[in-house]
Amino acid sequence: MVKADGLAAGKGGVIVAMDEPPQALAAIDDMFDGEFGDAGGAEVVIEEFMEGEEASYFILCDGKTALPIGTAQDHKRVGDGDTGPNTGGMGAYSPPAPILTDDVARKAMDEIINPTVAEMARRGSPPYKGVLYAGLMIKDGQPRLVEYNVRFGDPECQVLMMRLGAQALDLMLACAEGRLDKAQVNWADDHAITVVMAANGYPGSYEKGSVISGLDALPEDSMNMVFHAGTTEVEGKITATGGRVLNVTARGGDSCARRGTGPMHGGRDRLARRLQPFRHRLARALTVNNAAPPRGGLPPPARAPLRGLPPVGRGAFRKAKKRAEQKRCLHRKS
Repeated sequence: MVKADGLAAGKGGVIVAMDEPPQALAAIDDMFDGEFGDAGGAEVVIEEFMEGEEASYFILCDGKTALPIGTAQDHKRVGDGDTGPNTGGMGAYSPPAPILTDDVARKAMDEIINPTVAEMARRGSPPYKGVLYAGLMIKDGQPRLVEYNVRFGDPECQVLMMRLGAQALDLMLACAEGRLDKAQVNWADDHAITVVMAANGYPGSYEKGSVISGLDALPEDSMNMVFHAGTTEVEGKITATGGRVLNVTARGGDSCARRGTGPMHGGRDRLARRLQPFRHRLARALTVNNAAPPRGGLPPPARAPLRGLPPVGRGAFRKAKKRAEQKRCLHRKS
C-alpha cells in the first residue's frame, strides 16, 4: 500500500501488487507531482497491505470510560464491485454483521480500544473526551486496527444517526460531562443504509453549480432522511457545489431487510429509480449481511432522476437541517 502522507480526503491510498513495481513507482511519482495537493508532496508512506474486510467501530470516550455506540461499513471505491479509484465514501450501512460480530467487537474492545483509552488517560492531561472511530480490518474473526479518527466518519455518520436517533445528544452530553459509566445505548432491531450522490466527474474534477430538483418528492421522517453536504441554496434553489452532494438514507427492521421490503429497501428502491447505475452496488452491500438480491436485481426505472446531478450515486455527510417552512431541505455544513 502506497499512501500520500497528509490529508487527501480519503483518496490518497493506492494498492499495488508486489510483482508490479512499475505501478508502485507510478503511484509514488503521481503523489510527489501533487496529484493529492499538499498530501504526498514531500513524503509518502509505504506499508503492509492488510487482507480482510473493513468495518468501522464507534466509541465515545470521556477520559476514563469507553462506550461503544455503533458499527458500520462504508464503501470507498467509486465503481460497482469495488472498482475504480478511492473516494471519501460512496455509501454505508449499519450494522455490518456478520463481519463485525459481537465476538469480534469484544476482541476489539479488549485488545484495541480499552488499552488505547487507558494509555491516553495515562498520558493525557486533561484526558481525551470525544469520539474514537476505529477502522478495523477483520479476517478469520480477528480484528486489526487500520487507523483511528476522532470524528464520526463520512458516510458512516448518517446511518449511525438514523439508528441512534435523539439519544445521540444524551450520549454526547454524558461524554462531555464524564458520565459514560452510567450511560447506556439502546438499539432497535433494525438496519440503516445510505446511498451517495456526487457531481459528475467525482472523485476527479467535477461539475459545479447545477440545480437539483426532485428533493421535495423524497420522504423525510424518522425512517428516511436526505443529508446535504456539497449543496448551496442560490436564489431559492438547491445547487450542487461540492464533489459529494447528497446522501439518501433510510432505516428499517431486520425482517424487512431480509425480505427486501419495508422502509429501508423501499427508500433504496425509490432512490435506485433515480440513481440507476449505483443501485446495484448498494444492493450488493446489503446482501453481504442479508439474503441474496432479488432475481434480476432491482426493478427498472419508473421515475425521472433528480435533475441537476448525473445518474450516479455518490456522496458525503454533513448535517442536514430539517425542512424549512417552505418544505425544502436546506444545507448546513458541520
